[in-house]
Amino acid sequence: MIWLTWRQFRLAASATAAALVVLAAVLALTGPGLASGYSAGITACTRNGDCPRFFDHFFDDYQTPFLAVAVVVLILPALLGLFWGAPLITRELEAGTHLLVWSQSITRTRWLAVKLTFTGLAAVAAAGVCSLVVTWWSTPLDRSAAPGFTLMDPLVFGARGIVPMAYAAFAFVLGVTVGMLVRRTVTAMAVTLALFAAVQIVMPLAVRPHLLPAVSASFELGPENVDSFNKLSDQEFPQVILDAAIPGQRGAWVLSSRLTDPSGRVGGDGAPVTVRVSTTSGPCAPSQHSQGPGKGFDTCIAEINRLGYRQEAVYQPFERFWAFQWIETGIYVLVTAGLAGLCFRWIRRRLS
Repeated sequence: MIWLTWRQFRLAASATAAALVVLAAVLALTGPGLASGYSAGITACTRNGDCPRFFDHFFDDYQTPFLAVAVVVLILPALLGLFWGAPLITRELEAGTHLLVWSQSITRTRWLAVKLTFTGLAAVAAAGVCSLVVTWWSTPLDRSAAPGFTLMDPLVFGARGIVPMAYAAFAFVLGVTVGMLVRRTVTAMAVTLALFAAVQIVMPLAVRPHLLPAVSASFELGPENVDSFNKLSDQEFPQVILDAAIPGQRGAWVLSSRLTDPSGRVGGDGAPVTVRVSTTSGPCAPSQHSQGPGKGFDTCIAEINRLGYRQEAVYQPFERFWAFQWIETGIYVLVTAGLAGLCFRWIRRRLS
């Protein structure tokens, strides 16, 4: 039975293995140079005391390949569910070859168990290898990532650690389950893709933020959490736009970031907020103010802090990265086990 499963599966496995070898080779050739550039930059910026600027420039230089390899890890589980899971049983049902196997000494349960175990483990291994090589290559960029691209942020979180293997297992078994229910390969592939995409959207938006209680805190304004500060010509007072970052909490996943005025009223999440500070004289006068971090910027922000404006943030600390990885992996494993149980129940009682 294992030999037969391999014969049916070898073409897809060989194509996936070849793609992973190409990816690993490219990352192996470029990874040492990336790590060397990061190490040299850290040494120089530590000596000069200007590491934030180095982080910004370094990440900007490699942002496109950084996003590209992250997308590869994110879409691989979907492809495995689409091209490995959905056709696995459906193809046999459409061709009627399952009846020939069942007429031999192979039981339905054993037939399904071998197919799920053999191909499912291969899917998990493929996702694990992909995540491992991408995580290794991206390590310098993960350390210097801009807000929105840190390890805890949704786009990157799903492409690191152990969760890609859980995604692959879930996508594969989801494809098998849908295929057994609809019994049409093309339809099963379309439904599998739609369901997997929906789950992958709902998880980071509605579930992951609540896996552990979020932290709420208030912070003074500064270069780390102020994206821009400007005086518009048609307004009396300047506006402050907060960044998705928190002072002293580098790498945190910021769920909300709002500006509170001296009375404690909260402005819109991410929207420009007008601060009542003089721009005709004092620290925020045009002669003192300059766009971006600098002497004028620092003195003006210090004045805004003195008046009582603060950043009100809700976030998940970076230290919870592995806790979130294990919790989310456990959720996907439980759902995958439930789908597998449904497959065994369905094949014993419904399929003929």
